[in-house]
Amino acid sequence: MQKTARAGLAVARALRIGSGMTELTLRQVEVIRAVMLAGTIQGAATLLNVSAPGISRLVKHTEDLLGIRLFERKAGLFLPAAEAHAIFEMIHQVHHQIGNLNLAVAALQKGEGMRLSFASAPSIAQFIAARAIRGIRKRFPDLFIDLNILKIEETTDYLLLERGEFVVMSSAIDNPGFDCAPLARGRLVAILPEGHRLAAQADISVHDLAQEDFVGVDPGDPYGEILARPFTEAGITPRHALRGRFAQTVVSLVRHGLGVAIIDEFSVAEVYMPGLVRRPLREPSEISAWVVTKRGRELSSFAEFAIGRFRRELAQVVAGSDTRAGDQGLGGGI
Repeated sequence: MQKTARAGLAVARALRIGSGMTELTLRQVEVIRAVMLAGTIQGAATLLNVSAPGISRLVKHTEDLLGIRLFERKAGLFLPAAEAHAIFEMIHQVHHQIGNLNLAVAALQKGEGMRLSFASAPSIAQFIAARAIRGIRKRFPDLFIDLNILKIEETTDYLLLERGEFVVMSSAIDNPGFDCAPLARGRLVAILPEGHRLAAQADISVHDLAQEDFVGVDPGDPYGEILARPFTEAGITPRHALRGRFAQTVVSLVRHGLGVAIIDEFSVAEVYMPGLVRRPLREPSEISAWVVTKRGRELSSFAEFAIGRFRRELAQVVAGSDTRAGDQGLGGGI
């Protein structure tokens, strides 16, 4: 890095020549190099895909501006002037460094040698994270992505210690050191094992679910409290048969016929999930997805793009639910 910086400084000093410390432009450097390589004005014009008179005028203008002769004219050939050899050597260096700069920019555009670290709540990581990452990799095919799955209590250390740039959660975090921004507002849905008697209904009430073996998440957990809210608001206590810690555990238990459950729609966003049926809750119920970042931390362009992809994928899930609700009352299994 220091060697490159010194070389760049040397180039800058070498090009600051002529009366009034006139500086060459990159276009002038490009034209002078082309004439030096081709040996003729016409050859340089062909290399740069421009007209020969324009090249001739720019070379003469540059020599007049600098007050030195860059080329000897002999029988139509342009040969580097003896006094300009040091300039031509520096022009080679400038061209080489510009080439390296273009390579570095191209690599950055693809994410080469770069790393993006972020985390997600299990419920959103189940399907949404994979869809978002697919879009991220399409835009930055060489970007290394480090995805962590976190419980809400693990988020604080993860962000404050800057192990990752952001976390996507199913509830906001009340902490003055964090910024929380909403990504999407979804719904809670009822899930049943395929063939369950309630699957014939277009929608399901918490009063229906109260009569069934219920699979839930501890209501003392922020995510569990959201899932339990429809029962709480209705003044009903479900008959818990099983409790799971994470959404995917709850989904798996229901798929295996061990009970029914209420879950967020993001956790069951896959189109085809054999053994499971989803139905809308009759009682209005919502759940929001949030992006949480460390306050004051400048996010990378990769992180900003990734957050945009999460917002897009979550919105598509909600829009799909709206479509299904309008077409068939979410009556089909998933």
